[in-house]
Amino acid sequence: MPKQREMLKIGPLEALEAPGQPGGPTIICLHGYGASAYDLYPLHHEMQAPPGTRWIFPNGHLKVPIGMHVYGRAWFPIDIEALEQAQKMGTHRDLSVTTPPGVKDAREKIQELIAELKIPFSQTILMGFSQGAMLATSITLYAKENPKGLVLMSGALLDGKNWAEKAKAHAGLTFYQSHGEHDEILSIQGGRQLEKVLQDGGLKGKLQTFSGGHDIPLEVLHGASNYLKGLFRQH
Repeated sequence: MPKQREMLKIGPLEALEAPGQPGGPTIICLHGYGASAYDLYPLHHEMQAPPGTRWIFPNGHLKVPIGMHVYGRAWFPIDIEALEQAQKMGTHRDLSVTTPPGVKDAREKIQELIAELKIPFSQTILMGFSQGAMLATSITLYAKENPKGLVLMSGALLDGKNWAEKAKAHAGLTFYQSHGEHDEILSIQGGRQLEKVLQDGGLKGKLQTFSGGHDIPLEVLHGASNYLKGLFRQH
């Protein structure tokens, strides 16, 4: 079994790095609940980013149980009981009216990591899957300036009224978003709610749906890759 790549300490967080070239763009990629930085690390091979791109994969600061004596990482707590109950009932939780505790703390930790990297936020691309997509959205909407780009895979709308108001300050920012039509973890309705809030705020992007669940299929890898390359064809 190959040895796992060792994590670096960047600001308050551990992270994996796929180095780029000086002056190149930086992608900060945030994993989902119960996963870790190792789960998304292969994306730097599987997506086609511009040459010289540096990838940073932070590890969630919370340790959460995902099985008997098995733990993963997370960015903020979730109500597992409510999620499981909704799944049993064949329904989905409407997260747009919730503001999970811990989102602000997670956001500030990523902001500290970005400051430690000493890179312009305007040259930073925020990317996330599931809970990581929600955190990437929160970081973007609370920022004083726009990042270079925003990639949201299988995320959902949180704190709807607040996010809708903050989105207006980021009009013109382009984003890529994807969601499975049969996602049993975070419903596609939540993804569509997020798309609407971003578009109504003036951000430029469109939800790419696929016939699948809570996943990153080949068509999303292609869609996100085209978005990343397009960010730099504009100039």
